[in-house]
Amino acid sequence: MSALSEKELNGCRTLLALLSAGDLLALSDTVTNRLVCVESPREALEAIIAYSQSAEELLKRRRVHREVIFKYLAKEGVVVPPNSEKHQLVKRTLELWSSGNVVPLQNALSDTSAGRPDGLADLTALGREFCQWFFHLLNSLNPATGQLVQEWGPQHFWGDVRLLLLSHIGEQQRDEYHGAELVSQRLSALVWEEKLIFCPNLEHSSLKCLSTPHGLVLVAVAGTIHRENVCLGVFEEVFGLIRDPLDGNRWKIKFVHLKIKGQIGREQLPVVTYDSNDLLQLFTK
Repeated sequence: MSALSEKELNGCRTLLALLSAGDLLALSDTVTNRLVCVESPREALEAIIAYSQSAEELLKRRRVHREVIFKYLAKEGVVVPPNSEKHQLVKRTLELWSSGNVVPLQNALSDTSAGRPDGLADLTALGREFCQWFFHLLNSLNPATGQLVQEWGPQHFWGDVRLLLLSHIGEQQRDEYHGAELVSQRLSALVWEEKLIFCPNLEHSSLKCLSTPHGLVLVAVAGTIHRENVCLGVFEEVFGLIRDPLDGNRWKIKFVHLKIKGQIGREQLPVVTYDSNDLLQLFTK
């Protein structure tokens, strides 16, 4: 039986799946001292997990490259500085597995807030869960993440949804899109065609949530944008969410305001620059 906990087992499987076949086979030989013969990467992965004495020992193995751990954390929505050293990434991964805060693959737009009938008992918790769900779903469309593609599509948006996309990479560009199908396609193109990975920073300074008396919930989040292992810049995104009473009272996306900037200082984590009045003005103009 493996010495790893269930959370560590699941995390290690996901992380090891990011390794090349050659690295998996070589790592299996190291972990088992060549006493177990494996014939495929899948068998190698299972042997590595079965014979590893601890998650920390496994993460510190030479074949578990720093870039692999970084990519794994990005997939899980954990933002760390792109120039973090391997021992820092190992520590953050172990903290993630011990905390048990890995979000299950579920639609966080369902009613997850207890205590009030409108589901707004804890706006910050709702916003954080929404962001974890949304960016996991979106990033799964990027083949480089190695994730199973999730059910992305127009069903998560209102029919009259509006997307405003502001790009400050090179020359400034402003584009606007309307309708669930078009907005869904444009957002998916960012990760599917342009191969971007969005890593939201869900700490207090990079997540802001508020609600209006009319049932609109605004979620603002900041984070970094990557392609493979290269940090390209930062993003700031604001979502307007409204429940759909004709679809199980689920939260659906009514507005999206996405601002992308390139060439940032690597040591500085992104933060939300909008105050509450700014957020309200985005969707009341």
